[in-house]
Amino acid sequence: MKGISNNIKKVTMVFLICFIGLISYITYFQINVAPKIVSSQYNQKRVWAKKNEVLRGSIFDRNMKVLAKSTRTNRDNQKREYPEGQVFAHPLGYIDISYGLSGLERRYDKELSSVSIKDTISNLMNINKSNKEKYGSSLKTTLDYNLQKLGWDLLGQRRGAIVALDPKSGEILALVSKPSFNPNDLKGSWEEIVGDKNNPLLNRTTSGLYTPGSVFKVVTAVSALENIKDTKTRIFEDKGVLVFNSKESLRNYNGAVLGNIDFKEAMVKSSNVVFGKMGMELGNNKLKDTAEKFYFNNNIPSNGMVIENSRFPSIKSYEVGNLAQSAIGQSSILATPIQMALVAGTIGNDGVMMKPTLVKEILNNTGEVLDKIKSDSLGRVTSKENAAIIKEAMKAVVERGTGQGAGVYGISICGKTGTAEHSIEGKAATPHSWFIGFAPYEDPTIALAVIVEEGGVGGGIASSIASAMFKKALSK
Repeated sequence: MKGISNNIKKVTMVFLICFIGLISYITYFQINVAPKIVSSQYNQKRVWAKKNEVLRGSIFDRNMKVLAKSTRTNRDNQKREYPEGQVFAHPLGYIDISYGLSGLERRYDKELSSVSIKDTISNLMNINKSNKEKYGSSLKTTLDYNLQKLGWDLLGQRRGAIVALDPKSGEILALVSKPSFNPNDLKGSWEEIVGDKNNPLLNRTTSGLYTPGSVFKVVTAVSALENIKDTKTRIFEDKGVLVFNSKESLRNYNGAVLGNIDFKEAMVKSSNVVFGKMGMELGNNKLKDTAEKFYFNNNIPSNGMVIENSRFPSIKSYEVGNLAQSAIGQSSILATPIQMALVAGTIGNDGVMMKPTLVKEILNNTGEVLDKIKSDSLGRVTSKENAAIIKEAMKAVVERGTGQGAGVYGISICGKTGTAEHSIEGKAATPHSWFIGFAPYEDPTIALAVIVEEGGVGGGIASSIASAMFKKALSK
């Protein structure tokens, strides 16, 4: 019996050594060998060959206008076409064997390049159809072709971005970024694209980080209403300048002296002095906390896109100049256009921020709905009462304040302009022109953010573009 026991121990030891060896090899393989196999050009060719077995699904706008489609060129290959070229290049992205995938093409690659389970079962049940073309699922986006095309035309040759969304659902209606690129000719223009100093591959709507300037005053207004008890009733003194020390001060645009004004009038006239005082009284922690409720310094949950984090700084209490500057959207604050569109949309939606989404439905090749993307709330940012106060002030901004250029006859527009100072290589440059807003005042169905790089004052070109976008979206 003792001999048998020893033999069992020996056999067990052999198995244990083999098991340890196997585990060690698997670990080595996963860490050192597997990545090389995945990145191998031969494996990539197999991946693309597998993709080509299925005709890639189409991408449509919200009204089923074709934005991307595939056609079979031969048994083993297909061609991806983008009928609108540069206009939708950033939200849709591209797919190319040499340059990979981006945008929606990347985010929904699995659905676009795979046959749905339902269609697979249908093919198996009908053997006569099993040898015919296999189709990937298609996407019905939230984009509105007409709004996207108009925004594209309105920006003209300027650099900038336009974001339009439904404040109640978070559905993205337009994502316009310029300059752009032609996804139909990546091979012929790739070197030119990547060598362009204006970075046409950058999706400025979701990844462009800009000094927001006075459009950020909407966030400061929320923070003041929540943290300074007498904000609604206080009369602020505006002497045209706010002096911090012998070297630092903050002035209104063109040195305007606004006198004794209330909160609403400070919004209407975009008083740097009043909002600078608010920033100093709030302090960094409270203003930063409000900004982070709007998802500054945080990942914004979204569908169909990746959004760069907007940034709000930590400022020491003795840095009074920076505290004041941060309240007017200067200092080291950086924001994406979609971030500021969500800020506007949140006020228009009574203080509730909605999750931005770019896809409405996933369809099979016959148009049957396989999945619907539901609207989702990201939470209440401020009270309905505070949102109503700011809505009223933003309405007055367009009626008689700095945003009159965004007005549309017969429609109550709410907005805020911004003239964002910035520098290039340490030298002051022409400011960026900003506008954010929503409409109609009574029941908002569209929120906008417009930025024109080095476009000058916010009450100029950005407001003018916003006016045309509102008119197109709301005129029936």
